[in-house]
Amino acid sequence: MRRLVSGVILVTGGSGQLAQALKASRPSVRVVGRPAFDFDAPERLLDAIRAAAPSLVVNAAAYTAVDKAESEPAAADRANHLGPGMLARFCADTGIPLIHVSTDYVFDGLKGAPYVETDPTSPTGVYGATKLAGEHAVLAAGGRATILRTSWVYAAAGKNFVLTMLNVGQKMDTLRVVADQIGCPTAAADLADAVLAVADRVDAGWRPEYGGVFHACGTGYTSWHGLACAVFAAAAQHGRAMPNVVPIATADWPTPARRPPDSRLDTDKLAAVFGARLPEWEGSVAATVAAVCG
Repeated sequence: MRRLVSGVILVTGGSGQLAQALKASRPSVRVVGRPAFDFDAPERLLDAIRAAAPSLVVNAAAYTAVDKAESEPAAADRANHLGPGMLARFCADTGIPLIHVSTDYVFDGLKGAPYVETDPTSPTGVYGATKLAGEHAVLAAGGRATILRTSWVYAAAGKNFVLTMLNVGQKMDTLRVVADQIGCPTAAADLADAVLAVADRVDAGWRPEYGGVFHACGTGYTSWHGLACAVFAAAAQHGRAMPNVVPIATADWPTPARRPPDSRLDTDKLAAVFGARLPEWEGSVAATVAAVCG
């Protein structure tokens, strides 16, 4: 039986999918968000941490509006780079371990194979660039910091692709979904389990190999079109109509930000160091859809 974190785990990004999944997973998790914790109001930020007196901090707060970030680079930079850097410096100064959540969008998606942690980064937009700058700032703080890059996160609540498909699928008979972008869908609940596995190891005693970047996402991969089809197949088991899902190219669905065409992540390092591997994505999608439709 693994040893659990002995004190409070403070999680930022209080209303987000991962923060809520962590809160539901363990009583010792305390979530904070706006206005008490806001990267746009740094004077409140450190007060919130001091008040919680945590054993460990998980930074799940981020500016995640990928397209909007192209027109709001300063806001994205504060939330994804400057704020996490400040948080990491405070954690380093006070000896609090930090788990920082990052993204597959630090890569350009042109490798043609799953990315490992040592692959060169080359973000294609403001969101990915600011998240990469945040990784650098967290590591530069010099504390006990673990960075988890994840991808395509969804849950039974919040704003995400799976819920969007379920909602739109009730209104339209035919949907057009991009089929030439592939990645690893990740259920927030599965990611929360991985975060807690890392937290428990870190709290039991810091080791040098715990520091740095790790990939944490659902096992296996698909396209947005494949994910949509899986969502509707699962929903059909609960009596929902299954719309026709037409595959289209990225060029047929232009967006302000350019997405990586292949952002698959290799998660072997996470398994080797922390003994954590997330489940196959198909089963987690089915479970999430059941929670919404069942």
